[in-house]
Order: sequence, then structure tokens, then C-alpha cells
Amino acid sequence: MHGDPYELFNLWYLPHISTGGENSNAVVLSTSSRNGRVSSRVVLLKHHDSDGFVFFTNYKSTKGAQLEENHSASLLFYWPDKSRQIRIEGRAEKTGSDESYNYFNSRNHGHKINAIVSEQSRPVDDLNLFKQKMDSATEYYKSRTPERPSYWGGFRLVPDRFEFWEEGRDRFHTRQEFIYNGTEWKARLLQP
Repeated sequence: MHGDPYELFNLWYLPHISTGGENSNAVVLSTSSRNGRVSSRVVLLKHHDSDGFVFFTNYKSTKGAQLEENHSASLLFYWPDKSRQIRIEGRAEKTGSDESYNYFNSRNHGHKINAIVSEQSRPVDDLNLFKQKMDSATEYYKSRTPERPSYWGGFRLVPDRFEFWEEGRDRFHTRQEFIYNGTEWKARLLQP
């Protein structure tokens, strides 16, 4: 058994993203509303360390609203070519405004404009009108620097549970779980 979930995460994750494949940092994020309605979607992991796992979004989106209502969330990394998955559960919290600002400024110009214009997850009544709104914003920001809107920023999932799963022959999978007890990580193996 491995003793540190962050080290084991890096042993599995870093070789995967080093391939440079498009969206190799993709992960499934699951959130839940206050009344328990679960929603999952793919997001891009932008940073991780022993403080948690960071992704960015419109705070008014479905995921942003659900994370405001219910801070519990999970991440699922799955690599079928390696027969591995990692489940991470914990509490999501907003990143500081400086971290959100710095990441926003690192994005390409078009992504910044999209973050400003799009009311992510809201219905589009008329796609042509929405495209015109995007075109107008693109024209407006040709000679201006887009500023991060207050409704856009990061979330950090702070883990309290990891599960590392590796497929085995005849469904004899290897499963290692880490649970944080408030002071340290406790590891144990789970039956397949």
C-alpha cells in the first residue's frame, strides 16, 4: 500500500498529462443541490497540490449554484487505456480572488470574452442574437483587455477521501482508500 494519497495521485496523473493530449486534464465533477439532485459534468483540472484540486467556472452556472448550496462534491478521473480510476470526495470552496484573477489573465483572449458574455447554463432564446452579442463583445475587446467578472472564478475541492482503483484479472480489482480523520490520512485496501 502507498502511504500518501497526493503522492499516489501524482504517480498516476502526471504521466497521463505529460502525453500532452488535448484535455488530458479532464475530470468528471459531481455536485448536488440542497435537495439532493445530483449533476455531473466534465471540467478541466487547472491546478492541484496538497491544498486541493482547482477548476474554474461561472459561479452562476449550475455547478456554481450547486456548490454554493451544498459544498460536498466529488471528482472522478478515469483512464481506460491504463485500467485505472481515481475517486476524490471532499468539500469545495471558492479560491481567493487573486488566484481567480491570475488564472483568468492567463486564458486566451476568446476564452475571456466567452466568460464575460455567456450566462453559463442559462437557456438561449435566440442563438442568432446570442452570436451577435458575442460578435459585439469580440469587437469591443479588440483594443481592450477583458477584466475578470465577479461572477467567474475558481473552486478548490479539499479532499477527505480518495479511492484508487486498478482493474484486475477476473474482476479482481485493486482498490486503495484514504480517509482523512482531521489530523492524518488513514489508508486501507477495499475488496474488489
